[in-house]
Amino acid sequence: MGKDFYKILGIDKKATDDEIKKAYRKLALKYHPDKNKSPQAEERFKEIAEAYEVLSDKKKRDIFDKYGEDGLKGGTPGPDGNSQPGSYTYQFHGDPRATFAQFFGSSDPFGVFFGGGDNMFGVQAGGGNNEIFMSPEDMFGGGAFAGNPMAGTFRSQSFNAQAPSRKRQQTQDPPIEHDLYVTLEEVDKGCTKKMKISRMASGNAGPYKEEKVLSITVKPGWKAGTKITFPKEGDSTPNKIPADIIFIIRDKPHSQFKREGSDLRYTAQVSLKQALCGAPITVPTLQGDRIAVNPSGEILKPTTTRRISGRGLPFPKEPSRRGDLLVAFDIKFPETLPSSVRNQMAELLPN
Repeated sequence: MGKDFYKILGIDKKATDDEIKKAYRKLALKYHPDKNKSPQAEERFKEIAEAYEVLSDKKKRDIFDKYGEDGLKGGTPGPDGNSQPGSYTYQFHGDPRATFAQFFGSSDPFGVFFGGGDNMFGVQAGGGNNEIFMSPEDMFGGGAFAGNPMAGTFRSQSFNAQAPSRKRQQTQDPPIEHDLYVTLEEVDKGCTKKMKISRMASGNAGPYKEEKVLSITVKPGWKAGTKITFPKEGDSTPNKIPADIIFIIRDKPHSQFKREGSDLRYTAQVSLKQALCGAPITVPTLQGDRIAVNPSGEILKPTTTRRISGRGLPFPKEPSRRGDLLVAFDIKFPETLPSSVRNQMAELLPN
């Protein structure tokens, strides 16, 4: 029997989107392994993330409501009980911390609420072509955080435990790093993200708070780990050089594709009948169209891989060139077979 994602989040099947968000927010903070040290916290945290990803997406939720977890992950069943060719399938990416970071806007929001001194950034609402904007409410989900005085903009703080001596040479505070999650679609085409920060500045009348919008141009093909540095954009204090602010590109998990450098990998779900009889199979691409991967009707094995040239991501240094789309096959075997069918197969199949 498959998982009951509604039961995992503790909500009714008629729950609204806001109720789903509220339930995930509460449970994710409760079972986050960094705060909850119980043995079952890690697995519970993962289940909560998967339940939220399914129920917060209308398409996944509709399929789950009709066919359950098996229909969602194995493909919509046809009249014969097997999954229909080309039907939508979903596999959880397996990284609940990425879901957490995407929802809250940080992999560790606890520092803001419990005095950890983490540096947080807001993304301002607005927009234009290929520009991605998020409000703090989108990042934190509103609700329990609405009363947070930092909800409007976030601080990029630099703390000094000891006042520097006037005779000493000025030193610079350590860099302030923040993960910036991007989708594969954004990496494919490139995009611009606007990050609104709040920082302290010094003037003749003393220190004051100012806001600034940092524009980050994500180039096509950029890899996870790419760093974008804004020199000396941290808090400005006397006798201190403001810290650099560094954004680190992170890949946001995708429901269909897995990134391997500039290549993309897709796993097609096929029935045993399709694999043995060489049924034509089409697979999706990141660009939105579908491509046939078995036009000649060959037998598909568990180790079979198809390579579709030029359908991956752009090369960072040569955006006009692209990686490939690698297609693997997950062959679904039937749970049982009638004895008559088993006997026929024993006669027909070679040893």
